[in-house]
Amino acid sequence: MARSAVPTRDRIVSAANALFYNDGIRGVSVDAVAEKAGVTKRTLYYHFKSKDDLVAAYLAGRDQPNLALFRQWFSEARGGLPAKVEAIFRNLARSARHPKWKGCGFLRTSAELANMPGHPAIRIGAAHKKKFEGWLHATFEAEGIAEPLLLARQILLLLDGSFAVVLLHRDPSYMETAGEAAASLTAAAMARRRSRR
Repeated sequence: MARSAVPTRDRIVSAANALFYNDGIRGVSVDAVAEKAGVTKRTLYYHFKSKDDLVAAYLAGRDQPNLALFRQWFSEARGGLPAKVEAIFRNLARSARHPKWKGCGFLRTSAELANMPGHPAIRIGAAHKKKFEGWLHATFEAEGIAEPLLLARQILLLLDGSFAVVLLHRDPSYMETAGEAAASLTAAAMARRRSRR
């Protein structure tokens, strides 16, 4: 698609996405985003009243695509529920092997903005994690698991913990190990469900 065919706001968000994910929020200036988007700083501020708004738009743009990808990996995986849960981790581990992988944009942004709990990007990141938890909760509830919210939270903790450890060690096998733990927790929850019937 020709550059001129892409709406200006979308070009700015796309540039912010690439720069913020690669270099961090604090490491990227508004000038750098404007330059990468091919717009003036004035044009950028026409679409976003502040850098905070731009950061929020960057994360909001990652929300639905990331959730859709998790659902896709889950639905395409062969096997029962434990294997489908594990597939999310296995696919993330594959992504983490790419040299440009920098971890979870939501978690990295929240770490950079930890001293600003009211920041709009923090709220967007928290909502994203709650959506993932909610999707798992509904999935487990539909499977008749007795404590579906507890299991969903355990899986989320394994996921976010593996993001952090893989980023530290640059070793995606930690994510695969977390996936095995998630599958074991899911299988145990299913076994308890069967034993009560």
